[in-house]
Amino acid sequence: MEQNAKIFVAGHRGMVGSAIVRELNNLGYQNIVTKTSKELDLRNQQAVQEFYAVEKPDYVFVAAAKVGGIMANNTYRAEFLYDNLTIQNNLIHFAHVSGVKKLLFLGSSCIYPKLAPQPLKEDYLLSGLLEPTNEPYAIAKIAGIKMCEAYRDQYGCNFISAMPTNMYGPNDNYHPENSHVLPALIRKFHEAKINKQESVTVWGDGTPLREFLYADDLANALVYLMLNYDEKQFVNVGYGSDITIGDLAKLVSKIVGFEGEIVFDTSKPNGTPRKLMDSSRLFATGWSPKTDLEKGIAMAYQDFVSRYA
Repeated sequence: MEQNAKIFVAGHRGMVGSAIVRELNNLGYQNIVTKTSKELDLRNQQAVQEFYAVEKPDYVFVAAAKVGGIMANNTYRAEFLYDNLTIQNNLIHFAHVSGVKKLLFLGSSCIYPKLAPQPLKEDYLLSGLLEPTNEPYAIAKIAGIKMCEAYRDQYGCNFISAMPTNMYGPNDNYHPENSHVLPALIRKFHEAKINKQESVTVWGDGTPLREFLYADDLANALVYLMLNYDEKQFVNVGYGSDITIGDLAKLVSKIVGFEGEIVFDTSKPNGTPRKLMDSSRLFATGWSPKTDLEKGIAMAYQDFVSRYA
């Protein structure tokens, strides 16, 4: 990626997109193109076609998607499938039409079968049934990976894909119903501290294991891949180790400064017992994450307080 290259970051206001923009700025890239959804509806085929024809970006990061937690995924099943398929179809196809040099498509760890062995290797894609609650989102993401592969096979496009693990950090979504587990816990413990609650209730028994990667580490990995990786095979991007939800709750409680009790509601579902990515393919190229979980959560909590509290 030449210093003067024109780089389009689709989804620049989300947690990942904003982190990619920060990373590019840190590396001295000046010519970054961003569009809000009001300025450019990525579901509108003609609008996306015209955008590419006018802007002619050299490099594209596809970090735009309709996202949400388990409840949103399960409730808005049609939207999650239609919106995500349409957004990525437009971005990938017209990148080819306009002669983009390289595109990076961002997937999600939910592409893997519900009962795939742990840790999740890239080879496990399409080896079993998906988790039903987020199947529409997963199917859209799988289609995006396959589209990048197909355009590479048929047209020789240098389109690559990366599958991140659970992310957290600045610009996360802290919505009480639509957020993921870590931001949800940050909000819960913060509100409990402010309201002087005696206890905080966490869903499930606390035993499921989850992996978390700080958003700026992910952005660092994505720019690294854009600069150094040209293979058809998509790549997992993870932290390399996981933590139980119980230990995560204790850690968030400590960082936030909540001194009450943590109660586990075992009548609520646990979800998948474990979700850890095998990122050895990426680690073998020389990249590794820099931000440990405690430091990352502390920075995420500062961001939450500055934006919401």
